[in-house]
Amino acid sequence: MYKAETSLRSLGALPVGVSLKSQYYQMVLERAPSIAFFEIHAENYMVDGGAHHRFLEAIVEKYPLSIHGVGMSLGSAEGISKDHIKRFRDLVDRYNPTLVSEHLAWSVEGGHYLNDLLPLPLNEETLNIVTDNVNTVQDALGRKILVENPSSYMAFNATTMPEVEFLSAISERTGCGLLMDVNNVFVSGRNMGWSPEDYIDSVPVDLIGEIHLAGHLIKDVDGVELRIDDHGSAVSDDVWALYRRLIERSGEKPSLIEWDNNIPDFDILHNEASKAQAIMADIENDSLKESA
Repeated sequence: MYKAETSLRSLGALPVGVSLKSQYYQMVLERAPSIAFFEIHAENYMVDGGAHHRFLEAIVEKYPLSIHGVGMSLGSAEGISKDHIKRFRDLVDRYNPTLVSEHLAWSVEGGHYLNDLLPLPLNEETLNIVTDNVNTVQDALGRKILVENPSSYMAFNATTMPEVEFLSAISERTGCGLLMDVNNVFVSGRNMGWSPEDYIDSVPVDLIGEIHLAGHLIKDVDGVELRIDDHGSAVSDDVWALYRRLIERSGEKPSLIEWDNNIPDFDILHNEASKAQAIMADIENDSLKESA
Protein backbone atom coordinates (compact mmCIF):
# COMPACT_ATOMS: atom_id res chain seq x y z
CA MET A 1 0.00 0.00 0.00
CA TYR A 2 1.52 3.29 -1.06
CA LYS A 3 1.81 6.23 1.29
CA ALA A 4 -0.92 8.73 0.42
CA GLU A 5 -0.73 12.49 0.35
CA THR A 6 -1.07 14.47 3.54
CA SER A 7 -4.68 15.26 4.40
CA LEU A 8 -6.35 18.26 2.76
CA ARG A 9 -6.83 20.13 6.02
CA SER A 10 -3.10 19.98 6.81
CA LEU A 11 -2.74 22.53 4.01
CA GLY A 12 -5.22 24.92 5.59
CA ALA A 13 -8.90 25.70 5.20
CA LEU A 14 -8.42 27.06 1.66
CA PRO A 15 -5.46 25.06 0.32
CA VAL A 16 -3.96 27.30 -2.39
CA GLY A 17 -0.23 27.35 -3.11
CA VAL A 18 2.16 28.95 -5.58
CA SER A 19 5.34 28.05 -7.43
CA LEU A 20 8.47 28.68 -5.38
CA LYS A 21 11.09 30.56 -7.42
CA SER A 22 14.57 31.54 -6.26
CA GLN A 23 13.55 35.21 -6.59
CA TYR A 24 11.16 34.66 -3.67
CA TYR A 25 13.39 32.78 -1.22
CA GLN A 26 14.46 35.67 0.98
CA MET A 27 11.07 37.36 0.92
CA VAL A 28 9.30 34.16 1.97
CA LEU A 29 11.58 33.75 4.98
CA GLU A 30 11.26 37.40 5.98
CA ARG A 31 7.55 38.01 5.35
CA ALA A 32 6.04 34.52 5.78
CA PRO A 33 3.21 35.21 3.27
CA SER A 34 -0.18 33.60 3.81
CA ILE A 35 0.22 30.72 1.35
CA ALA A 36 -0.93 27.16 2.08
CA PHE A 37 2.01 25.43 0.36
CA PHE A 38 4.81 25.89 -2.16
CA GLU A 39 5.62 23.73 -5.17
CA ILE A 40 9.05 23.15 -6.71
CA HIS A 41 10.21 21.46 -9.89
CA ALA A 42 12.19 18.42 -8.80
CA GLU A 43 14.88 18.75 -11.44
CA ASN A 44 15.96 22.15 -10.07
CA TYR A 45 16.98 20.50 -6.78
CA MET A 46 18.58 17.24 -7.90
CA VAL A 47 21.97 18.10 -6.39
CA ASP A 48 23.31 17.35 -2.91
CA GLY A 49 23.92 20.87 -1.67
CA GLY A 50 24.04 24.55 -2.58
CA ALA A 51 22.04 27.70 -1.92
CA HIS A 52 18.77 26.28 -3.31
CA HIS A 53 18.75 23.56 -0.69
CA ARG A 54 19.75 25.88 2.15
CA PHE A 55 16.78 28.14 1.42
CA LEU A 56 14.39 25.26 0.77
CA GLU A 57 15.31 23.58 4.05
CA ALA A 58 14.41 26.77 5.90
CA ILE A 59 11.17 27.27 3.96
CA VAL A 60 9.86 23.73 4.50
CA GLU A 61 10.15 24.27 8.25
CA LYS A 62 7.26 26.74 7.82
CA TYR A 63 5.31 25.47 4.80
CA PRO A 64 4.14 22.16 3.30
CA LEU A 65 5.86 21.27 0.03
CA SER A 66 4.70 19.82 -3.27
CA ILE A 67 7.34 18.27 -5.55
CA HIS A 68 6.46 18.37 -9.24
CA GLY A 69 8.55 16.39 -11.72
CA VAL A 70 9.10 17.64 -15.25
CA GLY A 71 11.62 15.10 -16.56
CA MET A 72 10.59 11.60 -15.48
CA SER A 73 9.14 10.93 -18.95
CA LEU A 74 6.29 8.63 -17.94
CA GLY A 75 5.46 8.04 -21.61
CA SER A 76 8.88 6.74 -22.65
CA ALA A 77 8.80 3.29 -24.21
CA GLU A 78 12.42 2.82 -23.08
CA GLY A 79 11.33 3.01 -19.45
CA ILE A 80 12.39 5.24 -16.59
CA SER A 81 16.02 6.25 -16.12
CA LYS A 82 17.39 4.52 -12.99
CA ASP A 83 19.64 7.49 -12.28
CA HIS A 84 16.82 9.99 -12.63
CA ILE A 85 14.45 8.07 -10.41
CA LYS A 86 17.17 7.63 -7.76
CA ARG A 87 17.79 11.38 -7.61
CA PHE A 88 14.05 12.01 -7.56
CA ARG A 89 13.61 9.52 -4.70
CA ASP A 90 16.49 11.08 -2.77
CA LEU A 91 14.76 14.47 -3.05
CA VAL A 92 11.40 13.08 -1.90
CA ASP A 93 13.05 11.27 1.03
CA ARG A 94 14.90 14.44 2.01
CA TYR A 95 11.85 16.72 2.16
CA ASN A 96 8.87 14.35 2.67
CA PRO A 97 6.53 16.49 0.53
CA THR A 98 2.79 16.62 0.94
CA LEU A 99 2.24 15.99 -2.79
CA VAL A 100 4.34 14.38 -5.55
CA SER A 101 3.41 14.65 -9.22
CA GLU A 102 4.57 14.12 -12.80
CA HIS A 103 3.31 14.74 -16.33
CA LEU A 104 1.61 12.46 -18.80
CA ALA A 105 4.28 13.10 -21.43
CA TRP A 106 7.58 11.91 -22.77
CA SER A 107 10.83 13.86 -22.93
CA VAL A 108 13.66 11.32 -23.21
CA GLU A 109 15.06 9.57 -26.28
CA GLY A 110 18.13 7.37 -26.13
CA GLY A 111 19.19 8.88 -22.83
CA HIS A 112 18.96 12.44 -24.17
CA TYR A 113 16.58 14.82 -22.40
CA LEU A 114 14.48 17.08 -24.61
CA ASN A 115 13.52 20.52 -23.35
CA ASP A 116 9.81 19.87 -23.72
CA LEU A 117 6.90 17.76 -22.50
CA LEU A 118 5.78 15.94 -25.62
CA PRO A 119 2.27 14.47 -25.98
CA LEU A 120 1.39 10.82 -26.52
CA PRO A 121 -1.06 8.90 -28.69
CA LEU A 122 -3.72 7.63 -26.30
CA ASN A 123 -4.27 3.94 -26.96
CA GLU A 124 -3.83 0.55 -25.28
CA GLU A 125 -0.15 0.24 -26.21
CA THR A 126 0.68 3.63 -24.69
CA LEU A 127 -1.50 2.86 -21.67
CA ASN A 128 0.57 -0.26 -20.97
CA ILE A 129 3.81 1.75 -21.20
CA VAL A 130 2.60 4.53 -18.93
CA THR A 131 1.15 2.04 -16.44
CA ASP A 132 4.48 0.21 -16.18
CA ASN A 133 6.36 3.49 -15.73
CA VAL A 134 3.99 4.86 -13.09
CA ASN A 135 4.26 1.59 -11.18
CA THR A 136 8.05 1.79 -11.40
CA VAL A 137 8.04 5.32 -9.98
CA GLN A 138 5.58 4.54 -7.19
CA ASP A 139 7.46 1.37 -6.23
CA ALA A 140 10.71 3.33 -6.04
CA LEU A 141 9.18 6.13 -3.97
CA GLY A 142 7.00 3.92 -1.80
CA ARG A 143 4.09 6.31 -2.24
CA LYS A 144 1.42 7.27 -4.76
CA ILE A 145 1.99 10.06 -7.26
CA LEU A 146 -0.34 12.35 -9.18
CA VAL A 147 -0.28 12.30 -13.00
CA GLU A 148 -0.97 15.59 -14.80
CA ASN A 149 -3.04 15.91 -17.95
CA PRO A 150 -1.06 17.40 -20.86
CA SER A 151 -1.53 20.49 -23.02
CA SER A 152 -2.05 19.39 -26.63
CA TYR A 153 -1.61 21.07 -30.00
CA MET A 154 -2.37 18.33 -32.51
CA ALA A 155 -4.18 15.01 -32.69
CA PHE A 156 -2.60 11.61 -33.29
CA ASN A 157 -4.16 9.22 -35.80
CA ALA A 158 -3.18 6.42 -33.41
CA THR A 159 -5.30 7.81 -30.56
CA THR A 160 -8.25 5.54 -29.77
CA MET A 161 -9.19 6.68 -26.23
CA PRO A 162 -10.52 9.98 -24.88
CA GLU A 163 -8.06 11.64 -22.51
CA VAL A 164 -10.29 11.38 -19.43
CA GLU A 165 -10.76 7.65 -20.08
CA PHE A 166 -7.00 7.22 -20.50
CA LEU A 167 -6.18 9.04 -17.25
CA SER A 168 -8.85 7.10 -15.38
CA ALA A 169 -7.42 3.82 -16.67
CA ILE A 170 -3.92 4.77 -15.46
CA SER A 171 -5.32 5.45 -12.01
CA GLU A 172 -7.33 2.22 -11.96
CA ARG A 173 -4.29 0.15 -12.92
CA THR A 174 -1.72 1.85 -10.67
CA GLY A 175 -3.58 3.50 -7.80
CA CYS A 176 -2.13 6.90 -8.73
CA GLY A 177 -4.13 10.10 -8.46
CA LEU A 178 -4.66 12.90 -10.94
CA LEU A 179 -3.21 16.39 -11.07
CA MET A 180 -5.85 18.28 -13.00
CA ASP A 181 -4.32 21.23 -14.85
CA VAL A 182 -7.31 23.39 -15.73
CA ASN A 183 -5.28 25.64 -18.00
CA ASN A 184 -4.12 22.56 -19.96
CA VAL A 185 -7.73 21.45 -20.36
CA PHE A 186 -8.69 24.84 -21.76
CA VAL A 187 -5.62 25.12 -24.03
CA SER A 188 -6.07 21.59 -25.39
CA GLY A 189 -9.80 21.98 -25.92
CA ARG A 190 -9.47 25.24 -27.83
CA ASN A 191 -6.56 23.93 -29.91
CA MET A 192 -8.15 20.57 -30.68
CA GLY A 193 -11.76 21.66 -31.13
CA TRP A 194 -13.41 19.86 -28.22
CA SER A 195 -15.30 21.27 -25.24
CA PRO A 196 -13.23 22.04 -22.10
CA GLU A 197 -16.50 22.23 -20.17
CA ASP A 198 -17.48 18.68 -21.18
CA TYR A 199 -14.03 17.48 -20.12
CA ILE A 200 -14.36 19.10 -16.68
CA ASP A 201 -17.85 17.67 -16.29
CA SER A 202 -16.62 14.12 -17.00
CA VAL A 203 -13.37 13.88 -15.05
CA PRO A 204 -13.72 11.67 -11.93
CA VAL A 205 -13.18 14.27 -9.19
CA ASP A 206 -12.47 11.68 -6.49
CA LEU A 207 -9.17 10.92 -8.27
CA ILE A 208 -7.97 14.54 -8.21
CA GLY A 209 -5.25 15.22 -5.63
CA GLU A 210 -4.21 18.65 -6.87
CA ILE A 211 -5.24 21.32 -9.38
CA HIS A 212 -2.95 23.57 -11.43
CA LEU A 213 -3.82 27.03 -12.74
CA ALA A 214 -1.64 29.09 -15.07
CA GLY A 215 -1.64 31.62 -17.86
CA HIS A 216 -1.23 30.88 -21.55
CA LEU A 217 -0.18 32.68 -24.72
CA ILE A 218 -2.37 33.20 -27.80
CA LYS A 219 -0.60 33.28 -31.17
CA ASP A 220 -1.84 33.66 -34.72
CA VAL A 221 -0.42 30.91 -36.93
CA ASP A 222 -1.38 31.53 -40.55
CA GLY A 223 -4.77 32.85 -39.48
CA VAL A 224 -5.37 30.06 -36.95
CA GLU A 225 -5.52 30.89 -33.25
CA LEU A 226 -3.09 28.71 -31.28
CA ARG A 227 -2.97 28.69 -27.50
CA ILE A 228 0.40 27.90 -25.92
CA ASP A 229 0.79 26.72 -22.35
CA ASP A 230 3.68 29.06 -21.40
CA HIS A 231 2.98 29.83 -17.69
CA GLY A 232 4.03 33.39 -18.34
CA SER A 233 0.98 35.48 -17.45
CA ALA A 234 -2.05 35.73 -15.19
CA VAL A 235 -4.78 33.08 -15.30
CA SER A 236 -7.34 33.98 -17.98
CA ASP A 237 -11.01 34.63 -17.22
CA ASP A 238 -11.95 31.54 -19.24
CA VAL A 239 -9.71 29.34 -17.11
CA TRP A 240 -11.05 30.86 -13.88
CA ALA A 241 -14.57 30.01 -15.06
CA LEU A 242 -13.48 26.44 -15.78
CA TYR A 243 -11.83 26.22 -12.35
CA ARG A 244 -15.05 27.35 -10.66
CA ARG A 245 -16.94 24.71 -12.63
CA LEU A 246 -14.53 22.03 -11.41
CA ILE A 247 -14.58 23.14 -7.76
CA GLU A 248 -18.38 23.15 -7.82
CA ARG A 249 -18.13 19.42 -8.61
CA SER A 250 -15.11 18.45 -6.54
CA GLY A 251 -15.21 20.69 -3.49
CA GLU A 252 -11.97 22.05 -2.07
CA LYS A 253 -8.81 20.67 -3.64
CA PRO A 254 -5.17 21.74 -3.18
CA SER A 255 -4.73 24.27 -5.99
CA LEU A 256 -1.52 25.78 -7.30
CA ILE A 257 -0.81 28.95 -9.27
CA GLU A 258 2.01 28.19 -11.73
CA TRP A 259 4.10 31.04 -13.13
CA ASP A 260 7.37 29.87 -14.70
CA ASN A 261 8.20 32.59 -17.25
CA ASN A 262 8.19 36.39 -16.99
CA ILE A 263 8.33 35.89 -13.21
CA PRO A 264 6.28 38.66 -11.53
CA ASP A 265 6.58 40.34 -8.16
CA PHE A 266 5.34 37.97 -5.49
CA ASP A 267 2.38 40.21 -4.69
CA ILE A 268 0.99 39.55 -8.18
CA LEU A 269 1.31 35.81 -7.71
CA HIS A 270 -0.24 36.07 -4.25
CA ASN A 271 -3.19 37.97 -5.74
CA GLU A 272 -3.80 35.08 -8.16
CA ALA A 273 -3.79 32.68 -5.22
CA SER A 274 -6.32 34.91 -3.45
CA LYS A 275 -8.67 34.60 -6.45
CA ALA A 276 -8.59 30.80 -6.17
CA GLN A 277 -9.22 31.05 -2.43
CA ALA A 278 -12.18 33.36 -3.05
CA ILE A 279 -13.73 30.92 -5.53
CA MET A 280 -13.43 28.03 -3.09
CA ALA A 281 -14.86 30.18 -0.27
CA ASP A 282 -17.80 31.31 -2.42
CA ILE A 283 -18.67 27.76 -3.40
CA GLU A 284 -18.37 26.49 0.18
CA ASN A 285 -20.60 29.32 1.44
CA ASP A 286 -23.20 28.60 -1.24
CA SER A 287 -23.16 24.93 -0.24
CA LEU A 288 -23.66 25.80 3.42
CA LYS A 289 -26.61 28.07 2.57
CA GLU A 290 -28.25 25.31 0.53
CA SER A 291 -27.87 22.80 3.35
CA ALA A 292 -29.13 25.20 6.06
